[in-house]
Amino acid sequence: EMLYAASLPKIAILLGAFVEAENGRLTLDAQRIDTLTRMIRVSSNEAASEALRWVGGERLIEILESPRYGLYDPRGAGGLWVGKSYGPEGAYRRDPVHNLSHGATAFQVARFYQMLDADALVNPSLTSKMKEIMSRPGIVHKFVKGLTGIPGLAMFRKSGSWRDAHADSALVEANGRKYIIVGLAHSEQGGEWLVRLAPKLHSLVMARAPAATVAQR
Repeated sequence: EMLYAASLPKIAILLGAFVEAENGRLTLDAQRIDTLTRMIRVSSNEAASEALRWVGGERLIEILESPRYGLYDPRGAGGLWVGKSYGPEGAYRRDPVHNLSHGATAFQVARFYQMLDADALVNPSLTSKMKEIMSRPGIVHKFVKGLTGIPGLAMFRKSGSWRDAHADSALVEANGRKYIIVGLAHSEQGGEWLVRLAPKLHSLVMARAPAATVAQR
């Protein structure tokens, strides 16, 4: 189900910037890396709007809908969408399925993280830079709050909040295992739901028996 996801879709802007860098259309100098880092770690709206201008709103939608990524399906359930800057301006294009300015489905956000982990968004060198930007979250709430204190845990994360819209997403690495967690909630209690969800899911993943070892020929 596609829901309004507030700042979570800033990961789409991050992807757009790195795709344009891979294509040689955008130089990711230190100042731009700093802007992207502020957009992700502390969810700066000013930084997000600036980065969106680099990529271009229509170009970003083209990337999201492209066969390479398929992160938004205009003929299906929708997906990851940015159709408005994170400033006072109106939407330049709302998504055609649900009329949202900033939206997401948990499935497509999870695909984003799976592709990030598999170096399938951009080349491995740029993937490493993307993961660095998404590491060390600067806002301690939701999944970060729920997983605080767990030793040896690394998280690559983006959340979003606006009124009763609460969203969070992460690729989590701990004790040699990895998992993806995504939560979208429309409720005043949504933020607390996500705090409580994270440690429970973490415990389930860590409690699973390891996969059988395949003998090497």
